[in-house]
Amino acid sequence: MPAPESAKKPANKITTVGIVSKPRSEEAVRVVPELVAWLAARNIAAQVDPETAAYLGGAHSADAQVLPRETVAEGTQLLIVLGGDGTLLSAARALRGRDIPLLAVNLGNLGFLTAITVGQLYPQLELALQGVCCVSRRRMLHSELWRNGKLTGAYEALNDIALAKGDIARVIDLEVHVDDHLMCLYKADGLIVSTPTGSTAYSLSAGGPIMGPTVDALCITPICPHTLTNRPVIVPGNAVIQLTLRSENPTYLTVDGQVGQHVEKDDRVVCCYSQNAVTLIRPGGADFFDVLREKLKWGGR
Repeated sequence: MPAPESAKKPANKITTVGIVSKPRSEEAVRVVPELVAWLAARNIAAQVDPETAAYLGGAHSADAQVLPRETVAEGTQLLIVLGGDGTLLSAARALRGRDIPLLAVNLGNLGFLTAITVGQLYPQLELALQGVCCVSRRRMLHSELWRNGKLTGAYEALNDIALAKGDIARVIDLEVHVDDHLMCLYKADGLIVSTPTGSTAYSLSAGGPIMGPTVDALCITPICPHTLTNRPVIVPGNAVIQLTLRSENPTYLTVDGQVGQHVEKDDRVVCCYSQNAVTLIRPGGADFFDVLREKLKWGGR
C-alpha cells in the first residue's frame, strides 16, 4: 500500500539537486537563475536538463552541470520540477526507479500534481533541506507490449497508459482480461488504464471516477464506447490487466500522453502496478480534497 499523504521524509543531507523545467516558460526565465544562485550560495550543486540550461544564459551557467533529462537525477538527493503536470510526468519517468523525492513547482495552468506555488518554493526547499517536509508516495504503472510472443517495449507511467484509434471514423476492438479472466470485448475509440494519481487526468475526461491517491486499485476506462452500458471498472491493485487488439485499424499505445508506439492486430499490452514509486513533496496543511476543491472549483458558483 502507498504511504499516507501526511508521511514525513526522513532526514537526508542534500548536497546535489537536479532541476527539470518546462520549455518556453516566461516564469522560468526569472525563477531558474534565482534558484541556481540560491543553491550555489548554500554550496549545493545543481544538475540541470537542457530545457533548464536555456534559462541560465551566461550569468549562472558555471553553477550548474547540464545533463540529458534521462540522467539529470543521477547522484542527486532531490529533483526540482518547474512547470506543470506534463513536466512532472516526464521527470517521474526519468527517475527510472531512483528513490529521489520530487519537489514540483506549478508554472503551468491546472496542476493537480504540481501543488507547490512559486511563492512556496523557497520555504518548501528549506523544509526539504531540514528533512521535515510532507511527502506522498505514488506508485507507477508498468506496461509491456508483446508481439508474436516477443516483448517489443516496456514502459513506466505515473498517470496512465491508453490504447486509442488512429483513424477519425473507425472504432477499435479490444479484448480485455483481468487476471486471465475475460472481462469484456470493447468496441470503442480506445481504453485507458489509470493509477489513482492518473484518475484526475485523461480518465476523468473520459468519464472515469476520481480515486484517492492512496487507494490500492487501478481503473479501466473506455473512451467513447460503442455500447453505452460499458462503464469504467475499478480492479484491485494486484490485478494484471491484458489488452489485446482484435482489429486492424491503426491504433497507438501512449504512456502518460507523452510516449507512443504503434500497435498491430493481436498485439497484447500487459499492465500491472510497478515496483517503482514516486515520492512527491507536498505543501503542509493541504490534503487531496483541498486540491480538488481548488482545481475543480467544487462548491463555487
